[in-house]
Amino acid sequence: MADLKEARVPDIGGYDDVPVIEVLVSVGDRVEADQGLVTLESDKATMEVPAPFAGVIRELKVGVGDKVAEGSVVAMVEDADAKAGPAKSGGSEGGGGKAASDDDSGKPDEPRRQQAPAADGSAAAAPVASSGGVQDALVPDIGDFDDVPVIEVLVSVGDRVEADQGLVTLESDKATMEVPAPFAGVVRELKVGVGDKVSEGSVVARIEGEGEGGASRPAPAQPEAAAPADATDDTAAEPASPGRRPDGIAEASMQRRVPGSGEPPVRFDADAVMPEKVPYASPAVRLFARELGVDLARMTGSARGGRITREDVQQFVKGVMRGGGAPAAAGAGAAGGGLNLLPWPKVDFSKFGAVEEKPLSRIQKISGANLARNWAMIPHVTQHDDADITELEALRVALNKENEKAGIKLTMLAFLMKASVAALQKYPQFNASLDAAGETLTLKKYFHVGFAADTPGGLVVPVVRDVDRKGVIEIAQETSALAKKARDGKLGPADMQGGCFSISSLGGIGGTSFTPIVNAPEVAILGVSKSAMKPVWDGKTFQPRLLLPLSLSYDHRVIDGAAAARFTAHLAQLLGDMRRVLL
Repeated sequence: MADLKEARVPDIGGYDDVPVIEVLVSVGDRVEADQGLVTLESDKATMEVPAPFAGVIRELKVGVGDKVAEGSVVAMVEDADAKAGPAKSGGSEGGGGKAASDDDSGKPDEPRRQQAPAADGSAAAAPVASSGGVQDALVPDIGDFDDVPVIEVLVSVGDRVEADQGLVTLESDKATMEVPAPFAGVVRELKVGVGDKVSEGSVVARIEGEGEGGASRPAPAQPEAAAPADATDDTAAEPASPGRRPDGIAEASMQRRVPGSGEPPVRFDADAVMPEKVPYASPAVRLFARELGVDLARMTGSARGGRITREDVQQFVKGVMRGGGAPAAAGAGAAGGGLNLLPWPKVDFSKFGAVEEKPLSRIQKISGANLARNWAMIPHVTQHDDADITELEALRVALNKENEKAGIKLTMLAFLMKASVAALQKYPQFNASLDAAGETLTLKKYFHVGFAADTPGGLVVPVVRDVDRKGVIEIAQETSALAKKARDGKLGPADMQGGCFSISSLGGIGGTSFTPIVNAPEVAILGVSKSAMKPVWDGKTFQPRLLLPLSLSYDHRVIDGAAAARFTAHLAQLLGDMRRVLL
């Protein structure tokens, strides 16, 4: 008998009223254990609320914009395999309300916030700086994670930091989080670098406090008193648990090796040459900025302490669109600045007649920012060609008649995908991605093809995976199912990730040619317009042939005109005789 249980918000570090920024599932969806249900965003981290067990979503209790806390119910999940034993969720049993998952199974909340006794009986506590001195900044409680990698160092030696300002950013498989400075002061030494792994209690930096005589006092060997901490603020550094801190982690992390460089480790101390100071922003804002290609170093934050908010990034992008600035992607040579555009015209349209203002949909806002970045950052060239699909269309119509009773309907898109993959296999530079710096090309050995799907909210690009391993009928069925999910608003993030090459087909609407915008980080996209019957000279007379217009846009940094012409000519040849795909 199926069992309906509650999926609750697990331990999220003492935060209350955390807003829901994304709902990842829909009613009726099947979810696996630990699959994300909703995404929360605090001012310190973004995190997903996982499903406590596998089952089917029967009811969603929250929506975008709702605020939740630990123990809040986000969904009702039907456990399809209740006989296997109760799921560890604290769900409808009326318990404490913590959902157990990989990162929070059964961990106590309050004891972790209390002082942990040190080996010699003294209280190991977060360092304080009321009287100055150089003291350790430790990794606080990060939810029973060990060996969490450092993905970003936010400060440099010599920087002045405020209390709770982020020092480094960590990223587990469940969340991105910052390690905050436990007090205001000056960073005297960094103990970790990008790629190092830390756990609760690991030392990430040595900070000199700003108390009286702080500059002249030697650093104490060990803190003697616990710093009073606000029970509602988990951003302060917490006490190190005995035995949790790996032996020699401070010494081991003093050395950094540049991945793939083959160079020996570099000593990391106060005299080392440090990179430019990283802007002050939360992990969620950094991710948002990276998606839009915005260089946070060019921005000034409006929040307390100069912190950059999501709204600051949005305003910056609007300013760029008006010609007031330009976002930049990571890496030298990838910046899109210096366009020096005229300001966007401001017009009171109501002076000329009746008007109605209508906000853009969420999909339009996201895709619009990405398209603007791609168009500005990628040197586009479009190659046009025609494919003779007279025999292919006849084959498609005949196959649909044969399979009519089975409910199988083949579309031209399925043949286009299959033929495109054959062309990608022959010309692998089209099945690649260029890094943000424009220096390294990644050639992919898999063939995942995205296609533009029209929805009421705007265009989305679902991805069909491993097209090279599927037949045309299977591809047609999968594209039909993904298009329906797109129209119903049920596409998940996984359905739109991993694409190597995209196809935008307007054949069902009309047009003779167009210039599709490359979907970064891909390097090419195929546009398809409406086929038309035209007279074609066969050497003796004109014959009526069905021609399909092809428009291939490509990144000219990776692909030159000759390669693009060969690709489209080969693709047209394959569509003219699909038997060639078997060769």
